[in-house]
Formats: sequence, C-alpha cells, structure tokens
Amino acid sequence: MNQNKNAIFKAKVIPYLYLLPTSLVLIIFIYYPALKTFVLAFYRSNFILGTRKFIGLENFKNLFTGALAPGFIQTCFQTLAFAFFVVILGLSISMLLAVLTSEKIKGAKYYRLLLIWPFALSPAVASTVFSFLFNPEVGLVNTILQAVFNIKPGWLTNPYLAFFVAVFAAVWKNLGYNIVFYIAAFQNISKDPLEAAEIDGASRFSKFIHIIFPLLSPTSFFLLFTNITYSLFDSFAIIDVLTKGGPMGQPPFMDNVGMTTTLMYKIFLDGFGGSSNMGFAAAETFILMIIVMIITMFQFGIVGKKVNYDV
Repeated sequence: MNQNKNAIFKAKVIPYLYLLPTSLVLIIFIYYPALKTFVLAFYRSNFILGTRKFIGLENFKNLFTGALAPGFIQTCFQTLAFAFFVVILGLSISMLLAVLTSEKIKGAKYYRLLLIWPFALSPAVASTVFSFLFNPEVGLVNTILQAVFNIKPGWLTNPYLAFFVAVFAAVWKNLGYNIVFYIAAFQNISKDPLEAAEIDGASRFSKFIHIIFPLLSPTSFFLLFTNITYSLFDSFAIIDVLTKGGPMGQPPFMDNVGMTTTLMYKIFLDGFGGSSNMGFAAAETFILMIIVMIITMFQFGIVGKKVNYDV
C-alpha cells in the first residue's frame, strides 16, 4: 500500500512510454545497423555493383591469413598506438592546463576561453588548420624552422612525422572538451586538504601529485572512456583531411598500409574504396567492436578500482 502511494508513476506502462523515444532511436540507429553489419560480415558484398554472396567465415579468415592480413594487422597496431598517444597526451596536457588556469592569476577567464575554443571547431576545420601549419613549403612551422635551424621537414610526407602530426591534431581538437571537465572538477575539490598541505610546507608539485591528481581521478576515469571513443571513431575526419591514411612506410616495416591508417579509416577504404567489399569492411567493424569491448572491460575492471571518490 505504501509502495503505491510513494510510487512516482501510478500506471506501470507510463515509465515505458517515457523510454519509448530513446529506445526507438537506439534500435533504429544503433542496434539494427549493428545487427545488419554483423550479418553482412558473412557475405562478399560489392557496394557499387550491388552483388552479394554468402561466404561464411571467409571474411574473418582473410583478416588474419592471406594477402590482406598484413595490412589489417598493421592497422590494428597503428590504431592502438594512435589511441594511446591521443588519450595520454590529451588527458595529461588538459589536466595540467586546467590546474594552471584555475590558479588566481590575472586574465584567467580569457586563458580558459582561448583553451576551450578549439572544441567548437569541426574535426575537418581543425585538420585543415594543421595542414596549413605543417605545409612543407609555406607552413608556419617550417617557415620558423628554416629561419632558425635551416631545416624543412616533410611533416605530411614522412610516415612517422605524419603519424604524430595527426596525433597532435586530434589532441588539440579535443583539448577544450577535456579542460572544461577538469576545470569543473578542480573547482569542486575541497580547499581543506590543499590548505593543510600548504601549512605543512608541501610544494606545488607535491600537492598536485598527492592531493589534486587523486581527487581528479573520477573525472579522469570518465574522460579516459570518452577520449578512447574519440580516438577510435571521431578522428576519422582529421586523418582524411590531413593524410588520407598515408603516407606509406618503408619496407620491410609498416609498408602494407599508410602509416596514419586507423581501423576506422580502413573500414571506410575497404567498404567504399576501390574494392568496395562491404562484407570485408563489416568483418573489420566487428573486430573493432570487440577491441572496444576489451578496452572497456579493462577500464572498468582494473582502472575503475583505482578511482578515488573522496572529495
């Protein structure tokens, strides 16, 4: 009787009606396409010709054996390396900048605004900015380097330099997103432990390592997940505009696909490129989903236990 009086929804069907719009969006735009992708992975399907033939597990077999396997395996390693650098550099730099801009300094509000605005840009615009900056002939970076050191590196033609330019572009684009959360988290930290540490004579570095860093761990845990997702999926436009997945590495290493080709970009190339093999691209998509699941399980199973929720 008391449960009925205290119930938020008097009718049992009302909660499901509220969930219906979200459920429809998830089913139509996420679950149904995911199911269709999984089914398509068992076919040889040509997007341009409109042909389809059931081949069972052959697409998955070709990912790890045969002529296509080296390119796929190299892409997987490059994807993990790209995600690692984007996440580590992005979180480290944004945390440091958020802490610095939270200090009582003149013009702090303007500094925060300047740090946050890159997030308002689209990935295509952000990558266009970097393509101009690192242009080997007229780019600002090479202009300065030539004037000071008399060198003009081929930032977008050298495989390793192009990889890190793509990493820095992805980090810069997402920096504002991370900083907003870190600033909000830092402002919610109790001042008592910081004041106590200051009375005890702790240095700024000691306060950051032993107090601020642990208390920011819940925000870091959340941003870790969002930045992994960003590096795996949302960096597509950055790579497409900057390098088109290239350049090719030097044999015998890293010469099967372009150095900046990530798994998401390879799925696009295989599904809509020259071969237009949608079935093979669907199999790659399924492997990408498994990689994301493994990373997520590791994050919540191991990293999640290290989070400190004491504010």
